[in-house]
Amino acid sequence: MRRADRLRLGSAVAGLSVTLLVLAALRVLWGAYQVTPADFVRILSGQTIAGASFIVLEEKLPRAVAAMLAGAALGASGALYRRTLRNPLASPDILGVTTGAAAAVVAWLAATAAQMGGGSDLARSAAALVGALAAGAAVFLAARSIGGERFIVAGIAVGAAGQAIVAGTMLSLSQHDLQAATVWLAGSLNGVTWGRIALLAAATALLLPAAGLLHRALAPVDLGLPTATALGARPRRTGAAALIVGAGLAAAATAAVGPLAFVALLAGPAAQFLTGGRPSLTCSALAGAAMVVLADLLAAETTALLFDGARLPTGVLTGAAGAPLMLWMLLRQGRERGGRA
Repeated sequence: MRRADRLRLGSAVAGLSVTLLVLAALRVLWGAYQVTPADFVRILSGQTIAGASFIVLEEKLPRAVAAMLAGAALGASGALYRRTLRNPLASPDILGVTTGAAAAVVAWLAATAAQMGGGSDLARSAAALVGALAAGAAVFLAARSIGGERFIVAGIAVGAAGQAIVAGTMLSLSQHDLQAATVWLAGSLNGVTWGRIALLAAATALLLPAAGLLHRALAPVDLGLPTATALGARPRRTGAAALIVGAGLAAAATAAVGPLAFVALLAGPAAQFLTGGRPSLTCSALAGAAMVVLADLLAAETTALLFDGARLPTGVLTGAAGAPLMLWMLLRQGRERGGRA
């Protein structure tokens, strides 16, 4: 890597890190109930401040931490899928992996609805992982080879099947469970617990280093499969491992906060814009984290002023922002192919 590229990459990492810290601080300190930095430090040190301690430790801080972890996991997952499949539209949400995780969690909710207090967070995470891996395997078998447009088409088909499972399963839920499942499916950080955050943190701590190694090992694939093979790389085996790790990251984020639309798809392009087109899993993870924290900040605080106190789920904002950007990416991809033709 040239010195200029290293400097730009380092600047992008530093800028995204500072942006993420500022957004996280705003998420905790700013809002309808504001907390001063001094009070926040006292609360973290163990002091109890009437009202403020509960709001910070049980509502604001958990949401900020969950948003950062979930966004980082989705951003890294999208970067792995994008580099493995060599397609700008390749991401776990477009390929149905996130939908598979959501379908498995909804089925788990239906199975545990009769239990007092429901099932455990660990069981929820396990269900999401099984659903994500099953969806990924279905896409892989349908496409039959790594790369190419068939992955996108197969992913859309698997995603549609997952949506059908979700819709059918939700009909069996009680009114209370149906309402909770509906909010969760919209991608909501409401009621996120420290237990879910601990599981998400453990998953990201385990999978992010593996994702970084696999992302770096797949660098020769950018030159094409024949060239990568000639250079001694094993793109098919490494790509299969990357897809599994990416599915695990997406499943962990989905189990904790629900499916957040388009974060995995858009984090990579946003990071590449800052790095001058160079793929970076670190920047993709930071960009995804910043996106989710910003979306949660706007959903929890700003939209309450616009919708008479109603707070939109975070996934509604990521979906609303991601849909037109995805259409723009499709149009841009079509123009590039037309130009090459």
